Amino acid sequence: MSERTQSKDRTNSPDGRDESFRSGFAAIVGRPNVGKSTLMNHLIGQKVAIMSDKPQTTRNKIHGVYTSDRAQIVFLDTPGIHKPTSKLGDFMNRSADSALAEVDVILFLVDVSEELGGGDRFIIEKLKKTKTPVFLVMNKIDKVHPDALLPAIAKYRELFDFAEVVPISALNGNNVGTLLDQIIRYLPEGPMYYPADQVTDHPEQFICAELIREKILQLTYEEVPHSIAVATEEMRVQENGVVYIRAVIYVERDSQKGIIIGKQGAMLREVGAAARQDIEALLGSRIYLDLWVKVKKDWRNQERVLRDFGFRLDD
Repeated sequence: MSERTQSKDRTNSPDGRDESFRSGFAAIVGRPNVGKSTLMNHLIGQKVAIMSDKPQTTRNKIHGVYTSDRAQIVFLDTPGIHKPTSKLGDFMNRSADSALAEVDVILFLVDVSEELGGGDRFIIEKLKKTKTPVFLVMNKIDKVHPDALLPAIAKYRELFDFAEVVPISALNGNNVGTLLDQIIRYLPEGPMYYPADQVTDHPEQFICAELIREKILQLTYEEVPHSIAVATEEMRVQENGVVYIRAVIYVERDSQKGIIIGKQGAMLREVGAAARQDIEALLGSRIYLDLWVKVKKDWRNQERVLRDFGFRLDD
């Protein structure tokens, strides 16, 4: 290794020792709605994964990149592992499973305010098949009394030999710094995979579509959220500097189209106004958001359509 490479790959630790730069991958897995996307966004310091209180919000593996002067961690926010009811559900489970085989650390995120359940046991059985170090990350500690933590940890430890146990609040950021330090300890020495200022490997079109879908999840109810896909079909900078974005919201039934549009277009305008704020923050530019709603019947069970929407079933 040359002197130039050594100086680039090494930083000084707080006690003055030379410390090698570390890099690697960490998967965030868990049941739906335990806070995986919230944790990802807090770790990265920017929204790269959408959030809502609806289960199965995340459908693809979302890569978020954390970089400091001593390490780079590529986080994979995986879809919540669940019992599938469609080809889309099968894809989501397979996407989560594949993440376990390609990382240096697995973060098993659980909601400490809820009892250990069948979904958690199902995931633990999957984790037993991997040799990757698994952290038990106890989320939502702000919702429980501190005395409840040790008994909850003991129940999980009876089922699996976790490499580390880290209680956190992803929403408030409690103990997230400790979690980062522990992850870095398990990473190998290595180079940066991405530039220091890059926070995700997904294109802007994908993130824009996801932000639109997030607002629909937050504003609609019952079966409508799970029947929706969003595709960014055009994105360009106009002569006046405004970014024009045309996105199509796909639903499975005509009745759902009516719900998304709303009375005299009220719901669609509300979705657009909310999404516009986040997209402008993402792009750092004014945007013109042109939203359309189309029906594509039973798209969640059509492999060709799933591929068109970016769900790569052969991953």
